[in-house]
Amino acid sequence: MEISSIYKYVGMSPQKCRLVADQIRGLPVDKALNILKFSKQGAALPFKKTLESAIANAENNEGADIDELRVSKTYVNEGPTLKRMRARAKGRGSRILKRTSHITITVSDT
Repeated sequence: MEISSIYKYVGMSPQKCRLVADQIRGLPVDKALNILKFSKQGAALPFKKTLESAIANAENNEGADIDELRVSKTYVNEGPTLKRMRARAKGRGSRILKRTSHITITVSDT
């Protein structure tokens, strides 16, 4: 059985989030949580929250054993981009793109 959890509109670029997603893909959940706990990456906290939510979903909704769970899939999709302006020289302006992400983590017992 596969149980997933989605964290939408994370205020971080997908490129930064995918670095963390690659680290935990395919690992047992206890090892993945340990990696996320001690990671210096800024995206580790949203991933930790999402993984804990997926574990809770598997335990409460499906009655799965936590010791058997593995991170089967994890991917990051691009969310909406906020467009802002910054003042530049000679009265001009330049665009700042504040990117957001949607994090999806799927755990399974096989």
